[in-house]
Amino acid sequence: MALCTLVGSLRERRPMPRPLALVACLIGLIGVLGITTAVVVPPFVDQFSLLLTKLPKAASTLIDLALGSLDRFSDSLYGAGSVPDLNQIKEGGLALIPDGATLASGVGTGLTSLLGIAGNLGSGTLQLLFVVAVALMISVQPESYRDVGLQLVPSFYRRRASQILHQIGDALSSWMVGVLISSLAVALLCGIALSLLGVKLVLANALIAGLLNVIPNVGPTISTVFPMAVALLDAPWKAAAVLGCYVLIQNIESYLITPSVMHHQVKLLPGLTLAAQFLFTVIFGPLGLLLALPMAVVLQVLIREIVIHDLLDPWKKQLPARRA
Repeated sequence: MALCTLVGSLRERRPMPRPLALVACLIGLIGVLGITTAVVVPPFVDQFSLLLTKLPKAASTLIDLALGSLDRFSDSLYGAGSVPDLNQIKEGGLALIPDGATLASGVGTGLTSLLGIAGNLGSGTLQLLFVVAVALMISVQPESYRDVGLQLVPSFYRRRASQILHQIGDALSSWMVGVLISSLAVALLCGIALSLLGVKLVLANALIAGLLNVIPNVGPTISTVFPMAVALLDAPWKAAAVLGCYVLIQNIESYLITPSVMHHQVKLLPGLTLAAQFLFTVIFGPLGLLLALPMAVVLQVLIREIVIHDLLDPWKKQLPARRA
């Protein structure tokens, strides 16, 4: 759908054969990805590695703050010396946290092992090639594949099914454009906020916020952990300020940016989004979490057009006539 959306937009502006438009879009995508990889990836990798080494120290600082607050509270409530084992509690908690080098090396070793297994078996490469090949073949002749699918529908419903497929395509296109623009906006706003607060590793944290914005509800929550950990090493108030900024940015994204981009074509209720994430994660695992929202968009169009408009609405109109 992403390729078809790009090809369709290009052909609307520059009339040309579809295969030529597809080649032009692919060349543009490869160029953009190549430039982005060369410019952004090296500093992002360096900053992300440094971020991993700072997480244990940030956890230690957080434990110090929590135990200090508990100590002061217990002293004011029960008197001095009422909780003598706070240092032992701290040592026990810190023993569960690996140091930065161990964490970074462990992550690197795990990724290396996974990549080695995928390389030996070749399954990851084959799956990627299969997905790319199918996407390219469908993008060259989408009408032909749609016609084949419509042949499986009863003849009296094929025209209506074609309209529903077009609506699904429009909904997915609107969703993809909206997610892309909102993710870029979130990354930019987070970068500006972290720069103004003087938080280190701005590029890594901003990119993480933009990437995780694709996963609603869960992604923004996870993206807040990293900048708060870095800010906590400087001052506790910075961590609280980072949390406040991220909450404000997410509200701006949810109530201003996304509705403006979507133009009310894709209306997903927060409860429906959360239920879809839970359901598809249980059925398909981590991949289901990533695909929950686009699958919910498709299901919403199918339920609205088939169940409500085609089945329930005609029955509702015929009900008064039957009573008469």
